[in-house]
Amino acid sequence: MNGLEFIRDLGIVVFVAALAGWGCKRIGLSQVVGYLLAGLIVGPYTPPASLVTDTERIQTLAQLGLVFLMFSIGMQLSLRRLKSLGLALLVATAIGAALVFTLSRGLALGLGLDGMQGLFLAGMLVSSSSAIVSKSLLEAGRMHSPSGQFAGAITVLEDVVAVVVLALLNSFLALGGAGQPGLGATLGGMGAFVALLGVGGLLLVPWVLRRMERAGSDELRTLLVAGLLCLVAFGAQAAGYSLALGAFVLGVVVADTPQRPALERAFGGLRDMFSAVFFVAIGMMIDLHSFGAIWWKILLVAAFALVARSLSCAFGLVAAGQPARLALEGGLSLTPIGEFAFISAQVGVAAGVLPPEYQPLSVGVALLTALVAPWLTGRAAPMAEALVGLQPRLVGRLLDEYRSWLERVEAKRAGSVLWRLGRKRVLQIVVGLAFASGLLLFAPPLERTLSAMTGLDRVVPQLSQLVFWLALGFVLLAVCVAVWRNISALAMMVAEATTGDLPNAALLRPVAETGLKVGAGALLFFWLTAVSPFHTRHWWVVLVVLTLAVVVLALLWRRLIHWHSEMEVRLHESLAGGGGSDLAAQTPAGWDLGIDEMTLPENSAAAGRSIGDLLLRTRFGCTVVGVDRQGVGLTNPPPETVLYPQDRVLLFGSREQIEAARRDLDAGAATVPGSALADLVINRVRVPAGSPQAGRALEESAPRRATGVQIAGILRGGDRILNPAGTEQLLGGDDLLVLGTPGQLREFRRWLAGG
Repeated sequence: MNGLEFIRDLGIVVFVAALAGWGCKRIGLSQVVGYLLAGLIVGPYTPPASLVTDTERIQTLAQLGLVFLMFSIGMQLSLRRLKSLGLALLVATAIGAALVFTLSRGLALGLGLDGMQGLFLAGMLVSSSSAIVSKSLLEAGRMHSPSGQFAGAITVLEDVVAVVVLALLNSFLALGGAGQPGLGATLGGMGAFVALLGVGGLLLVPWVLRRMERAGSDELRTLLVAGLLCLVAFGAQAAGYSLALGAFVLGVVVADTPQRPALERAFGGLRDMFSAVFFVAIGMMIDLHSFGAIWWKILLVAAFALVARSLSCAFGLVAAGQPARLALEGGLSLTPIGEFAFISAQVGVAAGVLPPEYQPLSVGVALLTALVAPWLTGRAAPMAEALVGLQPRLVGRLLDEYRSWLERVEAKRAGSVLWRLGRKRVLQIVVGLAFASGLLLFAPPLERTLSAMTGLDRVVPQLSQLVFWLALGFVLLAVCVAVWRNISALAMMVAEATTGDLPNAALLRPVAETGLKVGAGALLFFWLTAVSPFHTRHWWVVLVVLTLAVVVLALLWRRLIHWHSEMEVRLHESLAGGGGSDLAAQTPAGWDLGIDEMTLPENSAAAGRSIGDLLLRTRFGCTVVGVDRQGVGLTNPPPETVLYPQDRVLLFGSREQIEAARRDLDAGAATVPGSALADLVINRVRVPAGSPQAGRALEESAPRRATGVQIAGILRGGDRILNPAGTEQLLGGDDLLVLGTPGQLREFRRWLAGG
């Protein structure tokens, strides 16, 4: 009966979520609020309305929803997009998150929490809700202003920070505390795992998706990704991290594939349903009566989040070189906490680290900050202007000098030939080392899994170990060759740069290059030895592996170099061929103009019409400056560009002009039932003897234009004419093979009869 009861619970959760979400949408609240309320209503703590009472099934629903939610968040953040955001925003996000984390731990001490509990409270507040921030910026008309662009980018990067924090918290719990191993070892292990999963995914997933795309089966491709999602999430949990980390990394990998738009459409329904299931499950685990006892904590933590997040994010933007006014505008737009607060509270309560009251506390704080966020975002500009006006002149001059210094450093860095040529090599070395470390660190559990799944040991003892370590050694050798080639190139560039101005440059250059290679090679050897799973008593195994490595290098050196080149090309194609391009613009300062975006509804009267036909500039004074269609961006589209449902359209003009054009594009067309492809039939229709169309050529009578049918063939006597040309005439008594819907066929018969 457990399986049937699970189906019943899932049906209740989805049905109540739809009703509650619809009700909140009607009164202008976020759908997430409705999902949480739905969980409160049907959960085990609100009798007699309790419809779902089994806590184990509730946890299962929450975990399943978490996997799809994190996968969808990862798909919004491709590595190309992360690279396009630039180093400055990465620094701003890191500084802001570090400040919020530190201040939150101070708040935890004030609330009487210990060190481990403080980590979970900080994890609740470290990131903002990207959905609420985006919605608030859109409603305030600041989505494409400079500060809005900063806020939108930072809220995406904060998702990455939150995933890292969540994975670290899970690791600390799995290890029994924060003490052993230390933070550095935990971060290193997680980095190795992410590199192993990310690089392996970028090499394999796009290749498999391309093969399936050639086969033309969208269904099989969706099944493959869904199965891979569950397995990767489970693997991350088994490795000591979290389901969220595995699902998120796979989402980032898929985001950099050309198949991303199709997969987004395929997973759209699953994502919406299971994300709702996650939030409803969170609501079901909350005791409604506990709000009365902790209302003051909710107000305190919400006020702290509003102030601490605003100032910390603003400080991060100032540290990255942005003017104080823009930094404050961006910080005031990043106040609402979101999904990761629920996840962090859920993990802490489920592990027995946090008191149960912190589950409703996270919900209450999220609701309060979500309600205040639109008000702060809409008034961010005047508030920032007022705060900047209060700063002392000395502070303003110091900030100006600091920004000038940053500009000089950036110009010097950009002008450095060694930096421009070497940064790519350094990045490839770091990624290669992390990938190799991941292979070695997680080799023992992978070996055990292979042995259990294949059963090779039953055929020949230790056969699975032999096969696994030979395969692993070969892959590891290829990675080491790739790392060594980058080290050699970097050593050559550093030697050239450091000895070029010396009198004996020709003699010193090879010495410096050789010394750098020897030192780097020794570090590479000791690093791989340190992270290898072999114990020191197995020194002979290491010796055998090294001997085999020397033999393979001597025999297959050119082949390994060729494979390294192919791997670099495949990684580059995976990163360069992503599924989407972001349309970004900035509102001109000093002009009463702006840029806003909208998504064309399914039933819009503008769907299927060109931009020129809509006459938006003539009627409203605004212009379409961009169209994003399934991840493909069209900048400054020509007038003949046709708009389709679900296109993201960028409108440029004044606020009044944009609102008028938005209302016009939102207007729905008359709902006329359309014909589906399944309605098409093929029938035989005889031309009546006295038909007015008899004797006329097909191009002259144009039956397709008149009735919508396609004449696929003519049977005349014993002759068959397939796909007749336009010059072919219809004669009385001809049997026509006609393709169309039943309604079109009825209209065609009337047309032949002269109706």
